[in-house]
Amino acid sequence: MNEKTRYETEFTRALNIDIPLICGAMYPCSNPELVAAVSEAGGIGIVQPLSLSYVHGYDFREGLRYIRSLTKKPIGVNLIIEKSSKKYLQRVHEWLDISLEEKIPFFVTALGNPKWVVDKAKPVGATIYHDATNRKWAEKALDGGVNGFICVNNRAGGHAGDLSPQQLLEDLTPLGKPLICAGGIGSPEAFADATDMGYAGVQMGTRFIASKECNAHPDYKNAILNANEKDIVLTDKISGVPVSIIKTPHIERMGTKAGFIAKKLLRGRKTKHWMRMFYTLQSLVSLKKASMQGMNYKDFFQAGKSVEGIHEVKSVAEIVGEYAKSLDSKA
Repeated sequence: MNEKTRYETEFTRALNIDIPLICGAMYPCSNPELVAAVSEAGGIGIVQPLSLSYVHGYDFREGLRYIRSLTKKPIGVNLIIEKSSKKYLQRVHEWLDISLEEKIPFFVTALGNPKWVVDKAKPVGATIYHDATNRKWAEKALDGGVNGFICVNNRAGGHAGDLSPQQLLEDLTPLGKPLICAGGIGSPEAFADATDMGYAGVQMGTRFIASKECNAHPDYKNAILNANEKDIVLTDKISGVPVSIIKTPHIERMGTKAGFIAKKLLRGRKTKHWMRMFYTLQSLVSLKKASMQGMNYKDFFQAGKSVEGIHEVKSVAEIVGEYAKSLDSKA
């Protein structure tokens, strides 16, 4: 990325990257080559640990080193820190320790209190942002000492929020931390609009699935190209909380809502974590197979409303270059 297209915000300065553009962590689509390509192009790619190990077959440390062999630029790691499973949380602690040993400079935390991550990572100079869907959860993470927030809005793929990008910006700006817009960004124009609005950067996922470096099945990429935002529906059958997916014939047959017993268990204080774990274990297999096998399996494709602006599979360098160019006049 040349100096002309470098666009500085508090976020880019903290990480020493050229463009305020994150490739969000995606299960199962965050293959190492995609993560590295986004960083190499001037943004920052985020590692999804389960995707790196369970889907793509890497030992976590060796996977990080492989990505580092592809780019010397900063990369980040996503840590889901919800206390639903002691065994899983132990693995998260291990991933954090390994990441710090490998000098990862950026962490994105989600679904829990990030204080323990901050306490370990901040003293060695790492930057920590936390996923937030509303002010209540952002304030809790702020008390934990995070540096900024990934503002997950109602247009996002995966675990979407309830609020619009504008509403989230207005609600979280008073907290005084850099904010990243996550959801609905599928074109350079939308990227520029988000920064004009006041966001310090943008996180994208769906746009990068439809890239040459992402090794998702062509059926998945074509489903993104052929969909519009009305084809994006919410289902609670993946993790027990609403997740954005593409409405396909398989989804129409199976439905998007949890059954009566599942709903009752999801509402219980003691049973909700077990039900979420049950759904998550099932979906880990289904999402992996759909991504790798395409329509030969269940057409189970996560995506956000940004599909509206995605019409072609391009290289990561082309995508980031187009988005960077949209900021040229402001650089």
